[in-house]
Amino acid sequence: MFFIDEQNKKAVSLEKKSFLELKLSERNDLQEWIANNTQILGEDLLIIQKEFDGFSDTNERLDLLALDKSGRLVVIENKLDDSGRDVVWQALKYVSYCATLTKIEICEIYQRYLGSGGIAPEKISEFFDEQDYESIRLNPSNADQRIILVAANFRKEVTSTILWLSNHGIDITCIKVTPYRDKDKLYLDSEQILPIQNIGDYQIRLAAKKQEDITSSKEESSRSQMLYRFWEKALPILRTKTTIFHNISPSTEHWLSGSSGYTGIYFTPVIRMKDARAELLILDSAKYKAKDVFHHLIDKKAEIENTLRCTLDWQELPAKKGCRICVHFNSYGLSSEEHWDEIIEFFADNLSHLIAAFKPQLDNILK
Repeated sequence: MFFIDEQNKKAVSLEKKSFLELKLSERNDLQEWIANNTQILGEDLLIIQKEFDGFSDTNERLDLLALDKSGRLVVIENKLDDSGRDVVWQALKYVSYCATLTKIEICEIYQRYLGSGGIAPEKISEFFDEQDYESIRLNPSNADQRIILVAANFRKEVTSTILWLSNHGIDITCIKVTPYRDKDKLYLDSEQILPIQNIGDYQIRLAAKKQEDITSSKEESSRSQMLYRFWEKALPILRTKTTIFHNISPSTEHWLSGSSGYTGIYFTPVIRMKDARAELLILDSAKYKAKDVFHHLIDKKAEIENTLRCTLDWQELPAKKGCRICVHFNSYGLSSEEHWDEIIEFFADNLSHLIAAFKPQLDNILK
């Protein structure tokens, strides 16, 4: 790894170190770095437990347990300067223990990890891009679990075994991590060494295809049909209160996008299985940043809420390229078909009120 001195046009070598030399530990250092930023492993994962020991008839514990974006469980085993001989066998045992975990058990494991720091179903829904928790499939029976091994060096007998397992359908990845010291600064370089990247990309595409097949299951088909019927019923009522849905057709998504007249800004009804919300959704566009528009609006919060005579939920969503301002309906959702009329009435009234309150503000900000 090199530091680039742009002014003097030089590449300065950083000093490669071992974890032992730096007196770094597997549990208190490497494991914590990964838990706090899974991009070290080259992807976005949701860590659901550290030092997981919830196995019957054994005192063994795995380093990190995670979920990936397709709902598969990921066993992460960390070593420092040497992978050791038994890391593959160790990881295979752990993944076999985890293979039978149900969605309820996974949620309970994650809740214990969160403690009072959050509600597991909500955090899982957020990780899956705000999908309805009930519709998310975790550890699906037709998608195997994954293994990620992390170390500074992998022994030949380990890499040989991993190649054989990979060729026989076991999803196992090796990440090489190397620490570097530059005076008082510490750097970490990470590199996927197995499977090689092109093959890895192909496997990722296969996993995505498998997930696509999962979402087309009978359960998903039933939910899509229900969403279509809901919007088919809702749209005529919404059109009596506002013109923004006149050219919108029923959808199998859990939202509809009504244009505000500005690119990337929508008045949106959102229905999930157990609740619903009416919102102003603000996304980045070529002309403005969502956060800038949001901050202009929040400066007028008191005036807007006084006009609406209600308290709004102002969500800046720091980790996303968008913001939302919501009114929530927590009594029922899509699963309560007998209450659809109440939900539709909520949408019609609150979306028309949001438009009346926010459209003049948007015109002042953006014109």
